[in-house]
Amino acid sequence: MKSASLAPMLEKAVAGRSPWQDARARFLRNKAALVSLTLLVLITLACIVGPWLLPNAFDSTDWNATSTPPTLENWHLFGTDDTGRDLLVRCLIGGRVSLMIGALATLTSVTLGIIWGATAGFVGGRVDNAMMRIVDMMYAIPYLLIAILMVTLLGREFYLVVITITIFSWMDMARVVRGQTLSIRSKEYVEAARAIGVPTSRIIMRHVVPNLLGIVAIYTTVTVPAVILTESVLSFLGLGVQEPMTSWGVLIQDGVGVMEASPWILLFPAALLSITLYCINFVGDGLRDALDPKDR
Repeated sequence: MKSASLAPMLEKAVAGRSPWQDARARFLRNKAALVSLTLLVLITLACIVGPWLLPNAFDSTDWNATSTPPTLENWHLFGTDDTGRDLLVRCLIGGRVSLMIGALATLTSVTLGIIWGATAGFVGGRVDNAMMRIVDMMYAIPYLLIAILMVTLLGREFYLVVITITIFSWMDMARVVRGQTLSIRSKEYVEAARAIGVPTSRIIMRHVVPNLLGIVAIYTTVTVPAVILTESVLSFLGLGVQEPMTSWGVLIQDGVGVMEASPWILLFPAALLSITLYCINFVGDGLRDALDPKDR
């Protein structure tokens, strides 16, 4: 009798739990992903709020404290660089710039990739073939060449860095979305929408794109570290943000030149960049396991 009375309650509990709730529960059980998400949030908050709380400005110089090792004096917890600028506040400002570029470039590239891939996969035929050939041609263009041309012609501006990275980071997303769309467009609900005359654009936005959110969320966590790393490479090569503004890539470039005499100038920004990339990758692994438990 007890088992019979408990059965309806169990069925109700199981029926009332949505797939997103199940995914959330699986993600919360992943300790590595949860710790990484916590660290990522703390680093992001520190980069946003920290420079306002510290007494030193990121562009102020103290010629009496050049290349000073980490010390509690004057809040130089990360030391100073070779011009006497506080490295802690510059690391936080650099993190703010790198994370902002990563977020903006990822948002634009993911949006463009979803629209391009969903349209190509759903329409199919010659349109699909033409759109994917454009993607193949984009793969053949070296992004460093375009970055150098844009910087030479237009200057080293923040928005140009975002545009340059976006131009060469949306193709992978477009291919992934196209592959998923090819399988979704043959589903019964899509065929039913076509049969009653729903416009193609509405089917894509109402039926195709929402069913891509899982793979898009997972792939976004792969795109963000790739974008941040690309920005760091461009800044390291002198093609990124312009002084006195800084980023982790610029700080690493500065640290490489004085690595033997002042290793902390390289150590701290490189450590922050590495920890951030690791955290994003672990969060991405957690999302993959949560949203697609068959791959665990």
